Amino acid sequence: MQKFDFSIRTRDGQHIVSVVISGRDQQDAERKLNQMYRYCEVMSCEIRKQEDHRPQQAISVEDIITLISK
Repeated sequence: MQKFDFSIRTRDGQHIVSVVISGRDQQDAERKLNQMYRYCEVMSCEIRKQEDHRPQQAISVEDIITLISK
């Protein structure tokens, strides 16, 4: 799923800069947004890039055992 970063104006006029919602597409994310903030006005929407959370270095079993035994 993609993440979408919305900037909205609520029905009472409050401006909310960043509301991040995941969805299959922008239409799905807007549907979820409207469930949380009824009658809001979408000011802007940006797709958030997927961040790669892989470790930088592979850890061996021996390294893990060494850490546990300390």
